[in-house]
Amino acid sequence: MSEPAAIKLSVLDVAPVWRGSSQAQALRDTLQLAPKVEGLGYHRYWVAEHHNTLSIASSSPPVLAAEIANATSTMRVGSGGVLLPNHPTLVVAEQFGMLEVLHPGRIDLGLGRAPGTDPLTALVLRRPTGGGGDFRRQIAELEGYFSENGGDGDPQAQVVAVPAPGHRPDMWVLGSSPASAALAAELGMPYAFAHHIAPQNAVRSLNLYRDEFRPSAHLERPYAIVASSVIVADTEERARRLAGPLAVTSLQLRTTGTAGPMLPPEEAAVYPFTPLERQVIGEGAGRHLVGAPETVGRAVHDLLASTRADELMALTTVHDPADRLRSYELLTELVPLAAPSLAGGAEE
Repeated sequence: MSEPAAIKLSVLDVAPVWRGSSQAQALRDTLQLAPKVEGLGYHRYWVAEHHNTLSIASSSPPVLAAEIANATSTMRVGSGGVLLPNHPTLVVAEQFGMLEVLHPGRIDLGLGRAPGTDPLTALVLRRPTGGGGDFRRQIAELEGYFSENGGDGDPQAQVVAVPAPGHRPDMWVLGSSPASAALAAELGMPYAFAHHIAPQNAVRSLNLYRDEFRPSAHLERPYAIVASSVIVADTEERARRLAGPLAVTSLQLRTTGTAGPMLPPEEAAVYPFTPLERQVIGEGAGRHLVGAPETVGRAVHDLLASTRADELMALTTVHDPADRLRSYELLTELVPLAAPSLAGGAEE
């Protein structure tokens, strides 16, 4: 197997909550992990937005990103992503403009259009239902707020998102479908594809993004991240055991739409799966890259070769912080790292 070309490695984190632990501990685990992966050479660290999900503590990306930026010094930090239809664009611009002022050249604003929650919670969030047209409009509003010249129309022409003007973070379109890829290409924005959500759409979406990309003032050529669920351990048996809790939670989310705190590995190992549930788990196995280094190395090589992504972002949901860090260590040995840099984002 030939080695993949040097690319950037990054981290996606949801601050997983474990049974017998707490949401507060999940957030502390994130803040302890971030400087350690920075020391391993990881390029960026993103946190996701979820609501009313007891297995995930990352409900507020700007707050958590601020703490991660304070705990690190070289990695880019940001959202993977802010689910834009849940929020007034003025508030998002103020939050991320402030982050960019406090941590210049290090902040990413990844934007998604999904609710990140169940229908009832989405209603409580008062989420609009306009779909893609609203998402496009909200991105345009953000561009206006971050511009030193303001927007062309309401509300940007009348309202200043202090301190956003002139302090634009790198803005990304996030998605898991050709529709999101087409939007990123049309707007000339970098694109992050969620392979851990829809692996079947990865190649088509990333090819479409590159083929239809239009250069913009912020990005001259296409730049794509592929985000994937990755668990690497020293042996196949160990990796499968570490991935057991993820299988249970994934099953719960797919069958009931909700999940409680994640089970520790010893509890997941004796979970009473029915034959039908095992079939469901098997059908979703392509979402995760799990195994010993040789196994995951082949899977990573195939993923990068097929998608031609510029960057691999690993979501590693593992119970023990030491095992989690070990997975990130092993991944750096499987993928030659491009030299990280503080300045710049997508084009570096």
